[in-house]
Amino acid sequence: MEPVDCARCGAGVLVEKNSWEHTSVQWDTARPDTVCAEYRDDPSLTLRGARVGRCSALRDSIAAAAVDGRVPVPD
Repeated sequence: MEPVDCARCGAGVLVEKNSWEHTSVQWDTARPDTVCAEYRDDPSLTLRGARVGRCSALRDSIAAAAVDGRVPVPD
């Protein structure tokens, strides 16, 4: 897993891409709402536990890391 920081709030996560469509994310904190304004402003984002894809800034930060090669994506 590779470290990625959210470009908006700086929250740190570990990311692994198994394909362009599949992303595994491990938060550095059990409570993303303590660091992420998007989660803090909308508590429903954590209801199902699938946190990546729900925060637009984190999703964009992970996508940028994959495109620029910081997070490898298997072919």
